[in-house]
Parts: sequence; structure tokens; C-alpha cells
Amino acid sequence: MRQGIKKGQFLGTDETAVVAQCTPQGAGAIALLRISGHDAISVVQRAAKIADKTLLIDASSHTIHYGWVVDADGTHLDQVLFLLMRAPRTFTGQDTVEITCHNNPFLIERIVARLIACGARSAQEGEFSKRAFLNKKIDLVQAEAINELIRANTQIALKKSLAQLSGSLSSWVTNLEKDIIKALAFCQASLEFLDDESVTFAQEIRNFVVAVHKKITTIRVGFEGQQQVREGVRIAIVGAVNAGKSSLFNRLLAKERAIVTSVAGTTRDTIEAGLNRSGVFWTLVDTAGVRVTDDIIEQRGIERSFAEAARADLIVLVVDGAKKLSGSIKEVYCDLFTNYSHKIIFVRSKVDSDQLFELPEELDSKVVDVSSINGQGLNDLLDCLDLSISKLMESCESPFLLNKRQMELLDTLDGQLESILQEHLQEPIQYELLSYHLQDAAQTIAQVTGRSISEAGMDAIFKEFCIGK
Repeated sequence: MRQGIKKGQFLGTDETAVVAQCTPQGAGAIALLRISGHDAISVVQRAAKIADKTLLIDASSHTIHYGWVVDADGTHLDQVLFLLMRAPRTFTGQDTVEITCHNNPFLIERIVARLIACGARSAQEGEFSKRAFLNKKIDLVQAEAINELIRANTQIALKKSLAQLSGSLSSWVTNLEKDIIKALAFCQASLEFLDDESVTFAQEIRNFVVAVHKKITTIRVGFEGQQQVREGVRIAIVGAVNAGKSSLFNRLLAKERAIVTSVAGTTRDTIEAGLNRSGVFWTLVDTAGVRVTDDIIEQRGIERSFAEAARADLIVLVVDGAKKLSGSIKEVYCDLFTNYSHKIIFVRSKVDSDQLFELPEELDSKVVDVSSINGQGLNDLLDCLDLSISKLMESCESPFLLNKRQMELLDTLDGQLESILQEHLQEPIQYELLSYHLQDAAQTIAQVTGRSISEAGMDAIFKEFCIGK
């Protein structure tokens, strides 16, 4: 009989078999259940009936077996495929069985309950990835890249997450750590020659610290814009009442999402909908029309319109081409243009009307003419949005996609290195104190990849993962 992974062979505080659905919840063609742990194979064996009468505990690693999940009385629960993988050649580093079954929520619930009755327990958030980390199959940066990969809303985020899963960021961080360790080695060497003033390694230490500091500064510059890379862009459609915002909103989505009537003020709250275009997820926001009103509910909606204008990455500012822009509404448009000209795309709507009005001179900007009735100019608007989004993404370009935890550690490291350069590498150098601060910097770097991290910190990271990963 073939034996699975022995308890204690790999790191980890809990090697009990855990089970979770890895595919999204909800009805569908198939679902994938993962069971991993020291006794995963024997747990599944108790609930498995293989068509060719093979016993899973005797089967070779990385083999697929057709059969059924059966209840305690032998009743077939579902017709499935069992993929058996033995440690250490698995994602978690532990024995693992993946069950491909039919994706019915009630059926999956029964299969999971059966596996729990056979000795497994339900997996916690991110527990499979946590076990992979503890068993040194991946480092913490790679584990976080898995989470980023699942949640990526742009092609750029997808590409960077895949690269980081393959070790691009881990390698970069490791090289930083090596440079700090080299600086520390020169510092220790200097301590050996304290009585010989002719022997000093201050410049070598300074060179390594400066090099690491420059690399971190370069990476930190692009962090603020990485939300767009990660989540996609938010586009607010703003304008006066009855300017054609909701009609344009529906046109861009190619479906009737917002209610459109001739009654002014029909839209009283923001409405959101998403679409994927050119590798970027767009969140379109239809807003309440801006105007002077005594209606308290409408006033709240208008306040939200201005808030969305501030929050959005891009604003499609819609002007009714069939009406002359004047009075208080003109002032509103001028204020919006003054505050957000860098992210505004002007749209003159209703260009299918018999008479069209020009924009006031104060709103000196390129205008896209659009008719939501016949679709005129819609492609021009989409091209304009594509170009603006492309420029936005280019401005956010960075070699890596950093999360908040990683960035906070790099901020801390940046401060430590700044202090070393300004305070501890000035003559006369106290090498013992310098060594202490360099060790602190090395410890900070080690936290990025998880080589040095507290249990509480690790738990906080993996709780952000979905169950089943």
C-alpha cells in the first residue's frame, strides 16, 4: 500500500484534511472540490467508489479516476472524476484530491457534508494558499499574487499578477535583501578594523544603501495610480437634467439599464454598471441631473453627482445640443470644467435634433457629437475614451503591482534607509549602531516575502483570500 505524506514532514500548524469548493458558487456545468491534508486520500477513499474498483490509497500520484461519491449506505451522490496528487508535488505540499462534480449547490453541499463526516473539515479563507506558503511551495508575495490574479479587472493587472506569481517581485525583493546583507557584511568587517583608520568600508556600504534606496523610490512613485490598473476605470456621466445622460449610459452598455423619460429629474440617484473593453473593466456611473431645485431628495442626488465627478477617473460631461447653455447651469458646467478639465470628455448630445447650439467660449474643449437615438458619434466617443484610458494606464505604469501591505513595508524601508544615509553614514561612523539599523532594514525586507512575519500578520493576509484558494 502506498503511503501519503507523513505528519510533521512539512511545516504547518494543522495538517488535518480540509475541503472547499474552488469554483464559483451557483449552478453550472461542473464544480471543483479540493481536499488537502495529511489524511486527504484516506478521507476521500471512505466516500469514493471507483468504477474499475481501484483503491485511491493504492493509486499512483497525478492520476485521474472515474467513479462516484457515495453516502455512508453506498448510495451514489454524484458521478465524478477524482484527481489524486501525492505530496510534495502538489499546490499545498500535502496530499491532495480534487473532485470534479456536477455544479448543483445542493449536490455540492451533500458531497462536502459527506467528506466532513469522513474526517475532513471545512477550509478557512485562503487556507490552501496558507499551507502552500507554510510548506515553502510559494512565498508570501506569490500567495498575494494569486489573490490579485483572481481579482484582476484589467489585462495589465492580469499580466503583472502572473509575472509576480512566477516570482518577478520576489526576485526583485531578494536582490534588495542581498544588497543590504552585503552592506551589513562590510559593516561587520569595519568593526574588525576599528583600530586601523586606513581600513574603512564606508563608501562600499554607502553605495549599496544608495542603490537600494533609489530602486525603492522608483517603485513607490507609481503606487498611487495602481488602483486603476487593479480595478479598472470609473467613468461618471454628468450633466444637466434631461441632457441625455441616461440615454447615453444605456447606449454605451447596449442595454436598457437606466430609466429614460422626458420628465426632468427622472434619475435621482447614481446607477452603476460595468463592461469589459480593450482589456480594461469600465464602471459606468449614471448620475442625477444637476440643477437648482427645492426637492430634498433630488438635492441629495445632485450632491452625489458632484461627489462622483470628484471620485471618477474620467468624466463624460454631457451638454444638451438642442438647448442653449445659460444661467446657473452654465456656471455649474464652468465650475466642473475648471476643477476637472484634465479628466473631462465633452459630449454634445441629441445631435439628431433640427437645431444645434455651440458650447460657450468658456468651455474651450474638444467636443464629441453623439446621438443616442441613431448611434451617431458613439464610436468616436468610445475611441476618445479608449485613448484617455490608455494614457491613464500608461501614467500608472510600474514594474510591479504592489498591495497596501507591500507598499507600507517599502515605505518603512525607505525611511530606514533615509535615516541610515543621513544620520548613520556621516563621519565619525559608529559601526555598531549602523549594523543595528542595517539589520532592521534587512528584517523589513524579509517581511515582504514572508521570511520574517508574525502568525497574526500571516493570518490577517490570508483572511483576505476567498475560501477554496
